[in-house]
Amino acid sequence: MRSYVILRRPKADQPGRMGLERLQPKPPEITVETLPDQALRELEADPDISYAENMPTALIEPLDSPAPAVAEAGASWGVAAVGADASPFTGAGVTVAVLDTGIDAAHPAFAGVTLVERDFTGSGNGDVKGHGTHCAGTIFGRDVGGQRIGIARGVGKALIGKVLGNDGKGDSGMIFEALQWALTEKADIVSMSLGFDFPGLVKRLTSEGWDIEPATSMALVGYRSNLRMLDTIMAMLKAHGALGTSPLVVAAAGNESKRAAVTPYRIAASLPAAADGVIAVAAVGRDADTYRVASFSNMLAAVAAPGVDITSAWPGGGLHTISGTSMACPHVSGVAALWWQALEHKGINGSAASVGARILASARRNVFAPDVPEVDIGQGMVTAPE
Repeated sequence: MRSYVILRRPKADQPGRMGLERLQPKPPEITVETLPDQALRELEADPDISYAENMPTALIEPLDSPAPAVAEAGASWGVAAVGADASPFTGAGVTVAVLDTGIDAAHPAFAGVTLVERDFTGSGNGDVKGHGTHCAGTIFGRDVGGQRIGIARGVGKALIGKVLGNDGKGDSGMIFEALQWALTEKADIVSMSLGFDFPGLVKRLTSEGWDIEPATSMALVGYRSNLRMLDTIMAMLKAHGALGTSPLVVAAAGNESKRAAVTPYRIAASLPAAADGVIAVAAVGRDADTYRVASFSNMLAAVAAPGVDITSAWPGGGLHTISGTSMACPHVSGVAALWWQALEHKGINGSAASVGARILASARRNVFAPDVPEVDIGQGMVTAPE
């Protein structure tokens, strides 16, 4: 008996007098079920069902930064680097979903924001790790102690899905259910600074008595099934976007690369960033008058954003400075909120497709050295609308 995530597509409605019911797609039903292996054949025979191994997930662990977490006058460097400090837009009217470790709802950075919290982990709302609070602060946090930390300070409503428990762990079922929830709640943007834990799945299988070789092989099967599930969900979100609300999904590329090692290496963007239709984000830091790719940042991202020495909100009411692609991802989510409002201001319907296109088209390459490869920064530094 193993745990699986089951996605059941809704049956098509019978057309009414005008046949309009067909134009309103329904979200899929997503459940987590414990099934024997023989039950999988029955699932495979049903064209309206997709399934995946319920795989462990974890936050993309940030790196401690030597920079002090003290309030400074003006905007944090990441806010200025993406041009948010010069943008006339604030993200007003845009709903952002943050799927992470929860949030410190009492933090002054979130004063005036309607926070809709939902716990998918069983550990209760709130943020013990601080990771979700930090990411949310970068997206829409208000100023703290005179320092600007948030990109889109006009966001008035945020969906806070706790998909990683108090130990920073979760599973793919929690993420898939939260994505469905975000769609139902009409989120415009979904931000995910987390990863699917392939080593954790191998470890779980070996703890059950598997030898390392078959455990690794089985973990690859599980990883592949989760990639297919994500691709299926993203395709369904795209279908919803053609007729109604569908969120733009942004995810951190991952921190597994080691460019500064004795034998340097780079690893490609991991799940969920690697799924089709997700905007994968690489991390960059300051380098004199230009920017450099962070040594830990995974490659094959769509765009890059500030992710080194990022100061943002932290549980307890203060600020904290850390680094990671987890910190770069919310910069892109915040800029996406600005673009969403900017398009609406021009009379263009904001959508995952239209905002995603602007994010890619407006990214800047000229702020990097000429020898920085595209595989490391994608289209370049994400840029707010002027």
